[in-house]
Amino acid sequence: MIYLDHNATTPVLPEVREAMLSYLGDEWGNPSSSYRFGSHLKSKIEEAREQVADLIGAKSPQEVLFTSGGTESNNTALHAVIHSTGKTHIVTSQVEHSSVLSYCRFLQEFRGYEVTYLPVDREGLISMADLEAAIKPGTALVSLMWANNETGVLFPVEEIGQICRSKGVPYHCDAVQAVGKLPMKLKDLPIDYLSLTGHKIGAPKGIGALYVQKKAPFVPFVLGGHQERSRRGGTENVPSIVGLGMAAAIAKKKLPAYDASVRPLRDALEEGILGSIPNAERNGHPTHRLSNTANVFLPGMDSDAVLTFLDSHNICASSGSACMESAITPSHVIKAMSGSHDRSSESIRFSLGASNTLEEVQSVLQKLEQLGDLVS
Repeated sequence: MIYLDHNATTPVLPEVREAMLSYLGDEWGNPSSSYRFGSHLKSKIEEAREQVADLIGAKSPQEVLFTSGGTESNNTALHAVIHSTGKTHIVTSQVEHSSVLSYCRFLQEFRGYEVTYLPVDREGLISMADLEAAIKPGTALVSLMWANNETGVLFPVEEIGQICRSKGVPYHCDAVQAVGKLPMKLKDLPIDYLSLTGHKIGAPKGIGALYVQKKAPFVPFVLGGHQERSRRGGTENVPSIVGLGMAAAIAKKKLPAYDASVRPLRDALEEGILGSIPNAERNGHPTHRLSNTANVFLPGMDSDAVLTFLDSHNICASSGSACMESAITPSHVIKAMSGSHDRSSESIRFSLGASNTLEEVQSVLQKLEQLGDLVS
């Protein structure tokens, strides 16, 4: 199998599996217990919290809140602000992840909130002038991602945060695709909330985290016990938390070499596609994007048909967000960038990982050439 869908999910790292094993076996206690069999697990949770904080450059591990994943982290951040400010206007973009867009639409439909969806240009970037103009006295929150999950396009998060700070508005950043791929130092950035998930960096699915800056307003989304300093109820998922911590530590160690390991392969794949398939085009900014992501428009080639062909040759790619793959709808991201329904249904995303090889890229290019010959 050739796996080129790392933006959808990644394999659990062997070191992560090994770190989790004892907490799936003999170490099965409840961290909230008063006896040592359970209570000593708290130290493992705090160790993982420190590892995640180190990866994202948080000022304190206490700014890291464990969740069930990116969707919960995004929902929690929006909930935290709207229930603490009393304001009813949110600014986001047309190309956010569905977990942000769906929550915003829920607020519009059932709570009467006003939401401004910033447009993007043909390269997938928002206008800072549009952002400044959208913020008003009743704005509760700005929620804009760091790296787009479909195109890899990077938003200027520091500039966004500075605008938000100047207006006195909290800034939430969905960094699910950026964590582990880009160096981060949140203690020096004007970001109030930042979402991440484990399964994008070699941890299991079902575990994530939300960075909450020390002074940021917060109202819990999941109510229950006093876990996570009363900010997220529910018995802690110790095995997965330990796994996320280990994955974060490994990602931090490998981060300096990440770009050099994936960029040449991504470029070779993209250049091969653009050079061999007539009128093929890149979707997204040529440089302001993740080094592992190539999203390409293949005119006249239905994305579902292309993916089926690739799958028949044990090649894994996608047409957009994994969270939307089961729905037969064109990519809202590509449609927002191009205004074209056809382009959004004739585009493919390839997202590479450090385990991919040049031989795999060459094999994929050969199969795509075969498909191009069949279509023509």
